[in-house]
Amino acid sequence: MTNAEAERDYLVEVEDLNVIFGTQHVLRDITLRIPRGQTLVVIGESGCGKTVLLKTIIGLIQPTSGVVKFDGHDLAKQNDRQLTQLRTRYGFVFQQAALFDSLTIGQNVAFPLRQHRKLSRDEIERIVRRNIAEVGLPESAIYKKPAELSGGMRKRVGLARALAMDPELVLYDEPTTGLDPIMSDVINELIMRTQKRANVTSIVITHDMHTARKVADRVVMVYPVLRLGEDEPQILFDGPPSELDQCEDRRVLQFINGEAGERLHEMQRDNEAFRSAG
Repeated sequence: MTNAEAERDYLVEVEDLNVIFGTQHVLRDITLRIPRGQTLVVIGESGCGKTVLLKTIIGLIQPTSGVVKFDGHDLAKQNDRQLTQLRTRYGFVFQQAALFDSLTIGQNVAFPLRQHRKLSRDEIERIVRRNIAEVGLPESAIYKKPAELSGGMRKRVGLARALAMDPELVLYDEPTTGLDPIMSDVINELIMRTQKRANVTSIVITHDMHTARKVADRVVMVYPVLRLGEDEPQILFDGPPSELDQCEDRRVLQFINGEAGERLHEMQRDNEAFRSAG
């Protein structure tokens, strides 16, 4: 296999990525390569940089150093027009759905098509109806406003909109947050169905271990830089979900089992240090 052929096997490549905001080091020396068609789940506690990683992968945040490539294209070397064109190949499912409140559901799903595709009204309507049906919503939902739908229904509309452009990469930011267990599993099933139907590459940010175990081909756990030793890698685990329980790193086991463990002692020490300083 030539180098060019090997590169094409990866849709997303992140090399030695660092993101620093002021004095805060959020991402440190992150290297990831995501093959086409893979569902990668990124887990880790709040504040460890998961969403920053997601936004850096699609060019919404500029790296302090390092390289991010999409389909072989170095995002840092693209001009605004080229970046806009590349982003039409992404679908983004936001944590709170991020629908336009003033638009109907049908208009929300149609929005990226009207922005980026030269399609007739009939073609757009056909795609909207197809996508609404594929996420399990009734056709009547097309004419409603977001405020008229439940949280789970709005999440599904967000997925329908993300799929409208037939993306190669779909990114999910906490797709099951705030949902009951049944609706969370509906979203999990839709994530899996989307991957199988279109063979898309997916990156899922989540705290939900049921989601991680169910939808992932591969799980990566990220740890806060501030709590790492100087030479410790920020990625504590990278492998299939079936190997999570065999991980020898106690921090991984504490997270996946929902155990406070040493974290509670760290918080107590921090509070004591804060009171002493006062």
